Amino acid sequence: MTAVVVMDDQSLVRQAVVDILDTHDDITVVGQASNGLEAVRLASTLHPDVIVMDIRMPELDGIAATAQICSDPTLAQTKVLVLTTFEEDENLISALRAGASAFVGKGAEPEDIVRAVRSVHVGDALLSPAATRALTAKTHVNRIMTKVQAHDRAQLVILAYESGLLTPGE
Repeated sequence: MTAVVVMDDQSLVRQAVVDILDTHDDITVVGQASNGLEAVRLASTLHPDVIVMDIRMPELDGIAATAQICSDPTLAQTKVLVLTTFEEDENLISALRAGASAFVGKGAEPEDIVRAVRSVHVGDALLSPAATRALTAKTHVNRIMTKVQAHDRAQLVILAYESGLLTPGE
């Protein structure tokens, strides 16, 4: 069972995501937050498997909340999936640097959000489930992660941006 906290300052969006996730037997929403401070508090209290995090919110934005959650050693098993309307490259890079494992637009289909939660929970961050199913791809990614001492695929993307292999807008 994947325990999820849904964090969005818009109650209608938050409830829609909760409703989408709650229809699946393998996912349970254990908490909801309307701002970043609440999300950090709930993460510390509930230790969910995945937090679905909005970026722009009052009191503490999603990037800062993600950074606090991902830097807390007691929450090492909690993964953050950023779900946002603002899909600009700078938000993606900021979210990944803060420790997010995935970045999904709110325009995604409901089943894509469910797949993203499941993927993040099992460690398939940032890569589509179809791509991660291929054994050859998994083997190469795991070897690269070992060589550069990355703990997940999100760190590989950050490394690619920081080394100049990728540039925003490509």
